[in-house]
Amino acid sequence: MNDAAASGLDVLSGLASMMPPDGITPALQSMIANGIELRGEVVVWTDGAQWAQPPPGNFPDMTGWECFVNSFHLEDLVPVDVVVSDDGQPWISDSDQLVLLRHGVAFALEVCRLVAALDQPIAVRCVVATNRTNGTFRFHRTRAGQGWVLPDLNSYQLEKVVVVDVEPPS
Repeated sequence: MNDAAASGLDVLSGLASMMPPDGITPALQSMIANGIELRGEVVVWTDGAQWAQPPPGNFPDMTGWECFVNSFHLEDLVPVDVVVSDDGQPWISDSDQLVLLRHGVAFALEVCRLVAALDQPIAVRCVVATNRTNGTFRFHRTRAGQGWVLPDLNSYQLEKVVVVDVEPPS
């Protein structure tokens, strides 16, 4: 995670400070209940991505396709205040960005649990990012040479970023 996320989540206080006090929202719980599945070489939400072109579609690789189809805005499913300015730009307070980040991290851990329960567990990366305009969650299968996150997360100076990786047991 980058320094902005670590500081905001107060990670040195322990894992509890990183989780939403009442657990993830019912809408996020519903997504977890629907599950994920492998479709050939890609991992997607069960019954998800039916609308998308077959992978990799218009993307340079399978990871880009998965990042697109497995992405959503956290503020659509987590109750936070999104103020819309006169010029139509959304604005989310720092404290609400942290609410989104906590829900995103807890959700990422649930996705990791789903991945571990697959018949053929795979390596997966979840990326949670919040900023003054939105919060996003996405996940993809981990593939050599197809990284969609900068190696130095502190390069994301305007965002709070957390990356959660899960590897299959060896």
